[in-house]
Amino acid sequence: MKRVFLLSLLIAVVGLSGWGCTKKSLTDEKEALLPVRVSELQPGTLNKSLTYSGDIVAETEIKVFSKIPDRIEKFYVDESEWVNKGDRIAEIFATTIQQTVRQAEAGLAAAQAQYANTEVEYSRMNRLFQEHAISKQQFDLVEMQFEAAKSSLQQAEAGLKSIKSTLADATVSAPISGIIGKRYYEEGDMANPAMPLVSIVQMNRVKVSFNATEEDLSVLRVGLQAQIDVRSYPDQIFSGKVLKISPVLDPLTRMATVEVLIENPKQQLKPGMFAKVRVITGKLENVLIIPRNTAIENTRLERIDNRDQVIKSYSIFVVQADSVIQRPIQVQYMDEEFIAIASGAQTGEKVVIEGQNKLSESSKVMVIEEVED
Repeated sequence: MKRVFLLSLLIAVVGLSGWGCTKKSLTDEKEALLPVRVSELQPGTLNKSLTYSGDIVAETEIKVFSKIPDRIEKFYVDESEWVNKGDRIAEIFATTIQQTVRQAEAGLAAAQAQYANTEVEYSRMNRLFQEHAISKQQFDLVEMQFEAAKSSLQQAEAGLKSIKSTLADATVSAPISGIIGKRYYEEGDMANPAMPLVSIVQMNRVKVSFNATEEDLSVLRVGLQAQIDVRSYPDQIFSGKVLKISPVLDPLTRMATVEVLIENPKQQLKPGMFAKVRVITGKLENVLIIPRNTAIENTRLERIDNRDQVIKSYSIFVVQADSVIQRPIQVQYMDEEFIAIASGAQTGEKVVIEGQNKLSESSKVMVIEEVED
């Protein structure tokens, strides 16, 4: 009886040990599966583009100067204020000019009186000369005096007009409508004709300038659409168009200046902002597209035509059942975000888009999510 009991106990212990080993084996196998996220390859459309960076500037910016080198008596505007064409911007101290105007007015009055007197005398002497009452020499003398008075009057009139124009320059006005972008002086400062008082900008449209290489000029043209990003509005894309491409290249950099015009009705974009510009140069349709970081990039050095060149190749991991196959691909087009596949993948295949850096050929995987494009 005792032997039967011991035998039964031994069988039970062995059975429990076997169950424990089986359970551990299943757990280890489950833990060996690498978690991945996948996406099913489907044809799509990808914009071809070139990316640049540059600074935003106002479409129109005018610097306003004082013609009079004197003290600034008053400013009528400040930065960020709107002005209409003809509005007063500043008043320049002009006491000396005002005194000169009064002197010129007095000189004009004297010239007018002198002219009036000589005109009367000229008329009288002309009548007497016609009646042969005076000699030609006497008449010529009066005529010369009359012409001199006439010239003096014209000179006085021109002088007064000129000094009044200078006095008008003491009131500096806006040549265009716009926003005061910057004020360079304060009241009481001495105005320098070589330095602007203020700048006026028109910001309903702004521009971004950047430099393009010789290679890029083959695809860039006026009118191409552009997308603009700025750090101030990270979730917003602004639209623009290529406005101008310089016809000449800088001989030092071998690059040409390109301008993109951007509509800015809300005036969110400010001159001086740093912008990233993506110029759309074409469109690929009905192509297989994957995120660029999905592909595994391999780099090797090869000697071609007696020169060492860096060769890059790309591959993806395709899920089949519970494992993956590393598949080399040919790239048709690639930008900072996406890759258009020329060959090496087929529609409907499930490509690993997350977790691929831990994989190798035939790795066992567990799909935790299938992401839809």
